[in-house]
Amino acid sequence: MGLARLLKLSPKTWRTPNPSTISFGLRRPVADFVRLESIKHESENLGSFSPSSFCRSIHDGSIRSHAYPKTNDVTGHHIAQDTERLCKLLCAQPNSSIESSLNGASVDVSPTLVLEVLKKLSNSGVIALSFFRWAEKQKGFKYSAEGYNALIEALGKIKQFKMVWNLVNDMKSKGLLNRETFALISRRYARARKVKEAVETFEKMEKFGLQPALPDFNRLLDTLSKSGHVEKAQEVFDKMEKRKFTPDIKSYTILMEGWGQEQNLLRLDEVYREMKDEGFVPDAVTYGILINANCKARRYDAAIELFHNMEANKCNPTPHIYCTLIGGLGSERRLTEALDFFERSKAIGFVPEAPTYNAVVGSYCQSMRMHDAYRIVDEMRKVGVGPQTRTYDIILNHLIKARRTKEAYRVFLRMSGEGCEPTLSTYEIVVRMFCNEERVDMAMRVWDEMKAKGILPGMHMFSTLINSLSRENKFDEACKYFQEMLDMGIRPPAAMFSNLKRTLLDEGKQDMVLILAQKLEKIRTTQLIG
Repeated sequence: MGLARLLKLSPKTWRTPNPSTISFGLRRPVADFVRLESIKHESENLGSFSPSSFCRSIHDGSIRSHAYPKTNDVTGHHIAQDTERLCKLLCAQPNSSIESSLNGASVDVSPTLVLEVLKKLSNSGVIALSFFRWAEKQKGFKYSAEGYNALIEALGKIKQFKMVWNLVNDMKSKGLLNRETFALISRRYARARKVKEAVETFEKMEKFGLQPALPDFNRLLDTLSKSGHVEKAQEVFDKMEKRKFTPDIKSYTILMEGWGQEQNLLRLDEVYREMKDEGFVPDAVTYGILINANCKARRYDAAIELFHNMEANKCNPTPHIYCTLIGGLGSERRLTEALDFFERSKAIGFVPEAPTYNAVVGSYCQSMRMHDAYRIVDEMRKVGVGPQTRTYDIILNHLIKARRTKEAYRVFLRMSGEGCEPTLSTYEIVVRMFCNEERVDMAMRVWDEMKAKGILPGMHMFSTLINSLSRENKFDEACKYFQEMLDMGIRPPAAMFSNLKRTLLDEGKQDMVLILAQKLEKIRTTQLIG
């Protein structure tokens, strides 16, 4: 898009979208939110709420994790402190010289520290690249595949793919290139709706000395499916034989999961029947996908029937399947049945894990039995499986949806005191809550607290705050945050800039529109070099 098009005048009729179109439909102003300082010490009967977030892989029942270097407790504590300190410096002065900000930090730059900082900078590829280039010059720095991959992930999020491939060449020259690199590049292309490039990335593996194998092909299918391109995944799958790959049961279940996420049960059933025709016997993963797809389509009775069929076929349900049914039935306010599956899972010997507990918490919240939800949270703490940040996010979402915003804010404030620090997702929920309540002053206060902790916002969070500031005619502040977003290398949604542009033009601020348009054009047309 050229600069002239960016500056094209539009009718002066724009209004910010109705707040009810945002995730939590809150429109009632709240006049009695008290200040952070006074509310922090209030006691509330919320129960006693170690951040440890993980998600179960539907295909292997394991916990997903990256092969990051292990550290002992003492070293890990020091690295965590240094990571937080460096991120705070970078958040406080994102526009200043990275070197001048970091040179006085006096930290030992180890591969693990570099990796942890890069992970924290995942939403700011520009700052991540600058930090990486600074770290390269420090004593103790060592190149690692994990560090490169974390940087590639951050740059991929802001669509700096030319720089990404420069880094791939660097990794190859240093003998650090691995299969994970190509998988995450494919994922970033797919998320950016560059499906052709995602497939081409897989095809380039051989050129870089890595022979693609069936697990790599399955990862490509999984990437396409999970990025909303299951039709393309199906197309690639149908051409599998030309690539000299023979599909395994995981190939089929990946496609089944993709069609299930699209709530296309007809296509899911076609793949399921083809899988059985090829001689594969449905296993627990297969049943789990079928049950999850039916829950997503709100066909809960069919999901329960599948569960019983599974048992009749001597296929033992997994904790994941119980978790799916608990969450699905709970979301439909079929609380008694949800709790029955929870008790059944314990009766056959499964020790509840955090995802299962979170499903129970969500079920109680959906029926607004908050006292019971808090009781489960307390139980999680007692048995040592949480609560996690995800647990709090579930509670906050339900409280906000029920317009119990003061209680939601108290829960948010208690998180840190109960040993669970808010993450970006939590801050995004609370900032959105205050914006929807027309308390943008409180939203900015929470935003500042987040930045002070070294947590950088993402594009959606910027959009929420900027739109709210525009609604309240706080144009200088809106422009400040818009420029901050551009400085982080984040490309705003076209609609957001269009809305802001029209508002500024209505206010006669043509000069500011020109400045912002020039910055945006530079981001869209300039590839990073380094």
